[in-house]
Amino acid sequence: MRNAKHSITQNTKGMKHIYRNISAIVLAIILLIPMQKIQAGNKDRSGQAGASELLINPWARSSGWGGVNTATVHGLEAMFGNVAGVAHTNSTELIFSQTQWLKGTDITISAFGLTQRISESGVLGLSVMSMSIGDIMITRTDLPEGGIGTFSPSYLNIGISYSQAFSSSIYGGILIRIINESISDASAGGVAIDAGIQYITGEQENIKFGIALRNVGPTISFSGDGFATRVSIPGEETLFTLTQRQNKFELPTTMSIGAAYDFLFSGSRFTLAGNFQSNAFSNDLFMLGGEFSFKDYVMLRAGYAYEDGIFEDIESSNKITVSKGFSGGMTVQIPFNKEKGSNFSVDYSYRSTEHFDGTHTIGVRIAL
Repeated sequence: MRNAKHSITQNTKGMKHIYRNISAIVLAIILLIPMQKIQAGNKDRSGQAGASELLINPWARSSGWGGVNTATVHGLEAMFGNVAGVAHTNSTELIFSQTQWLKGTDITISAFGLTQRISESGVLGLSVMSMSIGDIMITRTDLPEGGIGTFSPSYLNIGISYSQAFSSSIYGGILIRIINESISDASAGGVAIDAGIQYITGEQENIKFGIALRNVGPTISFSGDGFATRVSIPGEETLFTLTQRQNKFELPTTMSIGAAYDFLFSGSRFTLAGNFQSNAFSNDLFMLGGEFSFKDYVMLRAGYAYEDGIFEDIESSNKITVSKGFSGGMTVQIPFNKEKGSNFSVDYSYRSTEHFDGTHTIGVRIAL
């Protein structure tokens, strides 16, 4: 019996040693990558990437503090910020959300998501995001004023993820996102991959770190009848179809590195979080935010995203990110069963924008 206990103790120590090594590696990555990526933002490449809708957070809770919660985001909303956080899903989670993007433009974003625990440590996730831009008048070179009908662009992406808890401290996940953009006579489709890691430590598990790499994938190009035209060749009676070649575009890849600290007191919590987001095709963003939770019944959050030149005039600055500056939001949550963590909540967020009247998102969440 003593030998068995000794063996178990040794195995436990061995596992703890492994976890410490993994933790050290994760922390080293968190500390070293910012130094290498600090100048990664490239404003000169702005406009060269496509599928920019992949940069829009359709969820109300996480967007309420500007996406600063790379290290703390958990549940279904982690499918946007850091897919590793999906592993924190207790059992089943569903979210329906609606976003008024750049209020005043009549652009709406509808999103639905579902996460389901399938094992003691693994969670599957599904998210669907659809952007509606409304009807646009059809024009031609011979009819620049239109009058021949309208068309409605469609932007749709579907994400499928798997996340796992490797220990009580280390979580990881990967997501595959299917992208589709189309109008009446042209379309483009592709695939993007997200990956992320979260690390939790501290005596009260209140120190958190996270790394997320998003929108990595092959180039995409448009195709369809919209790029074809009928032409005649001198001396020939037959009309020929001429198809124009289209340049391929890259995906808007980003990498986020974040840290957070939970201040716990009297059943409530205040989380202070910081985040650095390196954008491959625009300026980098530095984010700071906080969230206060009153016994998980009411949550208030706010954040601020800083970009180089944010305080300068538009004409003289390098500002090219539409969503920056202040963001805020709140959650009202009604518990069904505190032991199981099941609840119903309504989330709201506001994000300031460079133009128009900001972005508003409201969501309904059910956790079982």
